[in-house]
Amino acid sequence: MGQCGITSSKTVLVFLNLIFWAAAGILCYVGAYVFITYDDYDHFFEDVYTLIPAVIIIAVGTLLFIIGLIGCCATIRESRCGLATFVIILLLVFITEVVVVVLGYIYRAKVEDEVDHSIRKVYNGYNGTNPDAASRAIDYVQRQLRCCGIHNYSDWENTVWFKQTKNNSVPLSCCKAALSNCTGSLTRPMDLYSEGCEALVVKKLQEIMMYVIWAALAFAAIQLLGMLCACIVLCRRSRDPAYELLIAGGTYA
Repeated sequence: MGQCGITSSKTVLVFLNLIFWAAAGILCYVGAYVFITYDDYDHFFEDVYTLIPAVIIIAVGTLLFIIGLIGCCATIRESRCGLATFVIILLLVFITEVVVVVLGYIYRAKVEDEVDHSIRKVYNGYNGTNPDAASRAIDYVQRQLRCCGIHNYSDWENTVWFKQTKNNSVPLSCCKAALSNCTGSLTRPMDLYSEGCEALVVKKLQEIMMYVIWAALAFAAIQLLGMLCACIVLCRRSRDPAYELLIAGGTYA
């Protein structure tokens, strides 16, 4: 019965190490996705510290690849030193992922205040020219999220750009995608997106932060199982160094 349990633990541990390699790629992808999306919305959210969870999760992903390699070698060779190192590193990574989850929730709560603080300044800086970064950011967000203005299209009436152009129209990025003859005129509000951008930008940024949080939680759970299996193998190894190796030819540390 004991032999069956230890063999099962080693088999699960080897399988988990393969999962760690897959997890490394997924975590790096999630972190990169956060960076790319932040670049699209950085004018509306200026707190660069929001990227800390993404930086940590990319570092954890890189480390998970190394952990998977160490874990596979240590499990196959049944190295006490290797398995102990494996458990310690997994514990440190687990603690790091808990920190990522906490930071994710902290910055997720700050998103609404940060966007509310920045978005009016960005809209007031709009000048309608393509080379201008703020103007490009607003046009991109309005097209991407299908929104217009801060709360609705009427917010454009209070901007410097609207007062300077004096043509009673909003940017073409406010026009519904299905309409080809839209001019952005406020006399035809049915041609414009009715929803404001602030709420949608906040929702988008909070969703991104939730991706980080759920990724960290999922892989933290897998790591807990990995630590448990490694501890079972280590305890059995300490009590009975002569038990049957999972793979013939394994050596003792």
